Amino acid sequence: MIVVRTTGHLFDRQIRHPQWEADNATLQRWLKELNLGGVILLGGSAAELSLKTQQLQSWATTPLFIAADIEEGVGQRFPGATWFPPPMALSAIAKKDIILACDYAYQMGAITAQEAVATGINWLLAPVVDVNNNPDNPVINIRAFGDNPEIVSKLTTAFIKGAQQHPILTTAKHFPGHGDTVTDSHLELPTISHSDSRLASVEIPPFKSAIAEGVDSVMTAHLLISAWDKNYPATLSPYILTQKLREELGFTGLIVTDALIMGGITKYASPAEVAVMTVEAGTDVLLMPDDPEIAIKSILQAVESGRISEARIHKSLKRIKQAKEKVENNFNASNNFNFSSQISETKGTQTVTEILKYSAQSNGNFPLKISENQYLRNLVITDNLLNSNFLNICSPAITIPEKLGYKTQVLDAHSLDCILLNKNKTLLQIFIRGNPFRGTAGLSSKAQDIYQQLLQQEQVIGLIIYGSPYILNWFKTLINSELPWVFMYGQMPQSQAIAVQKIFNISSEVVKTTKQQNFGF
Repeated sequence: MIVVRTTGHLFDRQIRHPQWEADNATLQRWLKELNLGGVILLGGSAAELSLKTQQLQSWATTPLFIAADIEEGVGQRFPGATWFPPPMALSAIAKKDIILACDYAYQMGAITAQEAVATGINWLLAPVVDVNNNPDNPVINIRAFGDNPEIVSKLTTAFIKGAQQHPILTTAKHFPGHGDTVTDSHLELPTISHSDSRLASVEIPPFKSAIAEGVDSVMTAHLLISAWDKNYPATLSPYILTQKLREELGFTGLIVTDALIMGGITKYASPAEVAVMTVEAGTDVLLMPDDPEIAIKSILQAVESGRISEARIHKSLKRIKQAKEKVENNFNASNNFNFSSQISETKGTQTVTEILKYSAQSNGNFPLKISENQYLRNLVITDNLLNSNFLNICSPAITIPEKLGYKTQVLDAHSLDCILLNKNKTLLQIFIRGNPFRGTAGLSSKAQDIYQQLLQQEQVIGLIIYGSPYILNWFKTLINSELPWVFMYGQMPQSQAIAVQKIFNISSEVVKTTKQQNFGF
């Protein structure tokens, strides 16, 4: 019933988050002695992951769940595999062509599942079925398939159908709906004060659709839903998990918690008490408890004292056994497949390109004109410079403007004081989106002031925004009709190439030439 976090890298010296990821010796001991149910992976390349999952299964007493938060394809977390645009890109397409959007969602699910199986992953912690109807939501945001319950339901069920073509488990998250919060549950416990009728009409329909489609698991949200339970967060609420999800919605699969190291739950009770309460509430799998030994000991003591019945534990074990039987051929999948042939390079790249192009927005006078004998600046702003896996010296957002005479300046969003307000003509590229632990989905007041000054002084001659359409909406109130701008949901190099080609009206051949001339490829 316990799933712990570990790295996808092979060696201890590669561990990036030691507070959450045990070293190999500890992890091996846990798997053998505690008989843990599985692991959730983060870090390492897709190819390295195929070796890591074999290693983990060889250490285990019982075949493991191997899970990953790959809502945007395996490549989102593990470089080398396909990295899709955020799900909200499909919502933008759905508003124009719902059939096409559902087809892309199906392909997204199928390709993600195929590549996950090839690396040894057997549990997709996706799709997100939250309805993101709050633009200020700092954590769900563009991870959702949109702000309309009907569209979200159609796209998420299409994703599930696609994934079901492969031996893998799917997950609808975060029950009963994390889409209308302004607080990140990774940091604090959000409260949702909507009425029962509002929850029934907006938040719950996508979960109903996912359950009807045969989703294998439902992940709980660390939320206080006052209309349903004024005292306990959903993760710890018997009323929400057992009465609402099990009995009223008829869900018979696995209930898995969101990570138990998140601030939204750790500030509520001690790790030992949280472990017991979530089992009492109806959970089958505890994801990322701070210490699995404490979690197991506390649950055991609760059974021995009569607080939790043995029958309750056996219900969860039966559901876990059924889920593992469904994917039993995937426990050593990476041994059984030709790994490289299972990564959908051509199909994945084509699908990603189409989604990016059909969901993009642009306006203004194209192409961006290049003035001779002027200092041209390519100003690139990213949320977190030290954690931007989409940006390096070879990225199209850097190399193409450099080829055209622009001097690059890359800044962290927290270091905007370094921007020089002068007469430099600037291509402004902003990478910003809602993400866990970020705490906000928008621009700080200082950032707004600086961007406003750049625009008012007519320094900005071109604008590209990658990630959040809500940031685009803010800029639209300030930019004139002639300024060329491009918006892309994706932040990956593939998205950058499309955006920069668009704003300069250049072909993909120029992109290839740029790479060759600048870096000798």
